[in-house]
Amino acid sequence: MKVEFNRSPSDVLAIVAAVAGGALGYAGFFWLSASGYYALLLPGGLAGVAAGLVAHRSPWIAYLVGAGGLVLGVFTEFRAAPFVADDSFWYFLTHLTDLRPITQVMVLLSGAIAFWGPFRSRVRT
Repeated sequence: MKVEFNRSPSDVLAIVAAVAGGALGYAGFFWLSASGYYALLLPGGLAGVAAGLVAHRSPWIAYLVGAGGLVLGVFTEFRAAPFVADDSFWYFLTHLTDLRPITQVMVLLSGAIAFWGPFRSRVRT
């Protein structure tokens, strides 16, 4: 199976939009958390919505942004609430199952939204 990633300007623009949306969502998460809100869907969700606003052709954009949304959700949770026993990122990754169920669901939904945004907006040829 040959994996094709078209480097058309729209595909590159979709990735740039996803990165910008993820950065905005990351900053927004901490801004809202200072007010007492827990918006873990925001980083991955905004990455997916931003990438979905750009019409692109490659289905791999959705997979890439979805994986990025998952990673961003995990990293955001790590930065917001590291474990007390060990505050290293590696320890956090190896103990993801120790997170509260709602946190695990929100990280997964963040990745799903990040995938679905660019997946539904791609131009089929």
